[in-house]
Amino acid sequence: MEFATVVRRRRMVRNFTDEPVDPRLVDRALAHAIRAPSAGFSQGWAFLVLDRAEHNDRFWRVTSTDPNAEPDRWLEGMRRAPVLVVALSSKAAYLDRYSESDKGWTDRDEARWPVPYWHIDTGMAALLMLLTAVDEGLGGCFFGVPPERIVPLRTEFGVPDDHDPIGVVALGHPAPDLVRGSAATRPRRSLDEVVHRGRW
Repeated sequence: MEFATVVRRRRMVRNFTDEPVDPRLVDRALAHAIRAPSAGFSQGWAFLVLDRAEHNDRFWRVTSTDPNAEPDRWLEGMRRAPVLVVALSSKAAYLDRYSESDKGWTDRDEARWPVPYWHIDTGMAALLMLLTAVDEGLGGCFFGVPPERIVPLRTEFGVPDDHDPIGVVALGHPAPDLVRGSAATRPRRSLDEVVHRGRW
């Protein structure tokens, strides 16, 4: 598929069939993810792959804000995704990398960073997974974990304290959407609205 077509077709899929995903496609998405740029080539990301029904059930149980509630239409469609990839970022990897001799900083002061590049770079890795899904004829959705559910997620899956979940990439075969996303009700902003050349 042409790259421009992949970009145009990329959308957040919120409903999946229960058809399994070929593990080779998951591996391809992960191989593309680690090609994302990272400041200082720090590569401070990690990916928790949940591709077995029992793992996914545990994920939804520990991340649900109300495990006893009936799933809404969004959750009903998302729970069918056969693959969940929790994208994690490591601030320590960046602070360590930039305290090495070739970077010229002698400390690990977080104040040197105008924005948390460890999260940004991991987000770019997640986007490469979403684009790979489109290229492979799959659907993908990036969504967050509620802040109050991060500790239970860490505990359930043994995620170390120096890795923060920034979101989850759901992968699977798309089914007709049960829930209309914001893109169905809001227009895409034009280039003229968001691009400022030379000055604002």
